Order: sequence, then C-alpha cells, then structure tokens
Amino acid sequence: MTPDYVGDVRDVRTISALPRPGPYDKIWIPFIERWREGRLLVAFGRHLDGKVDMGDIVCSRSADDGDTWTEPTMIFDHRDAHGPLRFAYANPVLYRPPGHDVVWCFAMRCSLHFPDSEDSRLCAAYSADGGWSWQQVELAVHHASPLITCAGIHRVGPPDAPRYLMPVHRNTMRRDPMGDRQHFVLESTNLLEWKLAGYIPHPETGPMFMHEGGIADGDGDGELKIVMRTATYESGGRPIDPPVAYSSVSADGRVWSPGEPEPLLHNTVSKAYYGRSASGADLYVYSDGPAWERKPLGYRVRRRGQEWGDARVFFDANCKNSYPTLLEGDPDEFYAVWDSSDSPTESRNLIRFGKLSIA
Repeated sequence: MTPDYVGDVRDVRTISALPRPGPYDKIWIPFIERWREGRLLVAFGRHLDGKVDMGDIVCSRSADDGDTWTEPTMIFDHRDAHGPLRFAYANPVLYRPPGHDVVWCFAMRCSLHFPDSEDSRLCAAYSADGGWSWQQVELAVHHASPLITCAGIHRVGPPDAPRYLMPVHRNTMRRDPMGDRQHFVLESTNLLEWKLAGYIPHPETGPMFMHEGGIADGDGDGELKIVMRTATYESGGRPIDPPVAYSSVSADGRVWSPGEPEPLLHNTVSKAYYGRSASGADLYVYSDGPAWERKPLGYRVRRRGQEWGDARVFFDANCKNSYPTLLEGDPDEFYAVWDSSDSPTESRNLIRFGKLSIA
C-alpha cells in the first residue's frame, strides 16, 4: 500500500517487506538497474539477526516499469559452502554494461564468524536472464585490502576501450588500533580483474572519514567528481561540524584532489546519492535531519553552470528512510529505491521504489 507522504517522488511502491518470522531482522541498502525497456532489477540485503552489517543478497524484478515487483530470488546466500568456508554478504552494486544483456551484481563478503564486515572482500555474480538466475564468479582483485562497496560503477574512456571505476572505502579501526579509514577507487577493463586506481587524499585540514562516495562526470572536459558521506575520523560515527558532504575531483580517476567541503550538501553520517543527468544537471539525494535520525529524504539539483538549487523534500512519511540509490531512465527522469519502514521508530523493514523528475 502506498503510504501517505509529502515529497516530489511519485509512483511510490513497496518492493519487499521484511519476512517474518525468520533469521533476518531487517532488509537494507537496495540498488537498482535496468535490464531492458520497462524491466527493472533491484538487489538488496536481508540482514542476519545478531550480525552488525551482514546477511544475504536477493533480487526483485519488475516487468512493468516498477509498478509491480516479484518475490526476491537469491544472489548470495550465507548457507552456501565455499569448501570449508562460509560467508555473509552486504551492499550490492548492480551494473549493466551498455549494449550488454548481462547484469552484474558486485558485493562484499566476509567470513560468517565475523560479527561485522570489517574484513570484507569483493565478490560478484552475473545474470543473463534478467535476474531470474545468478552465476557467481571469482574475481581477480589485485588490491590486498578489506573494502566496503556502496556506490555505482562509473564508465570512462572510448566505447571500444572502456575503463570501469568502482568507488570503495576501508574502515578497519573498529578492532585494529593500527587500522584506518580511507576512501579509494578500483578500476577494471573487463569487470573481472580489478586493480587500485587511486586514493582520495584526506582534506588538507586533517584526516576525515570520507566514505560511500558516488562518482559522476565533473564540470571540466574529462573531469570526474566524487561526493562522499562524512564523519569524524576518530569515531567514524559522529557528524562533522558543519555536517556536510565532501568532494574530490580527478582528470583520470587515478589521481584525486584532497577532499573539500560541499557547503550546501547536507550529510550527517548517512549515504547520499550523487549523480549527473544526461542534460548535465547534478542531483544529490540525502537523509535530512540530525545524525542517525534518518527519517525524511531531501534532494537538491544543480543545473549546468549554476549553483545548487534550494533543498526540496524527496520523501517524508513520518518513518525511517535511508540509503537512496537512483538510476536515470529518460533524460532527467530517475528511478529511485531506498530502504524504508512503516514506523517512526523502527527502521529498514521495507524496500521502496519511486520515480523523480528533475526536468
């Protein structure tokens, strides 16, 4: 049932609800991709009770441009054996290379005995039938580091020689006194073999926990820009002052500028979506309000050559909402997914879908 809400998103639908009873205590962090015209896929996590941020990854499908959705099918299952090893998973990232029918799902996997995903590595599966079935593949990752996925893959270079950039970050200070909190970018020419492209340098004013950044085309010719969630470096869970996102730019995806504040882009330790439309408009969708409240979602638009426009309401239904991910369909017309709820106090028991026009 569509909730009573205010905001500019339209055609709001519930993709999936938390299955009860069962081993899961929430569903979270959805990601959307289009397989063919009118056919959409959304991958999201089912969180295992007792873990901090790990579980299974499933996929729901729509054949009518998001009006109705199928029951989820499994992509990554914590019950599957990998020899003597067992894994739990988090943070799916869907990607369909232009001109291909195959859809990829990248995610992170961590030994099931871990309480959290601090030591996760990159994993992947692909579907050649629009999300009905998924084939897991082992990637060749030439960067020996834990990583956390969250934002989409950005393709650069000519059509006959593309490079794929994947923004990821590392957060290993929770239990390791010599750990760190770094944002970096992986690159690939074939989606199977990944190497380090470069790190996002900390701001010149000092270390900051910049993470979950999204890459889009920048203002200059060939320029790239990443906009990142922020928190204090020492805690990883407290907002900075003032609570804003930080950004960095690059000419090649390998050498990035030190992070700088985006004064008009609110961020209180929660993932936001940042992207650029086909018309050249920048879009930022974020969790409004104080840190960790995560109730209304807001957004801003920046037209080419202009400043960021006024903050507008994306979705507010007096319930918990977070982790928006968007995908442009027609120019300046976006599909949107986010984890939501049916309560002002309980979070992440629903996955919602909607459409947003910034034309």
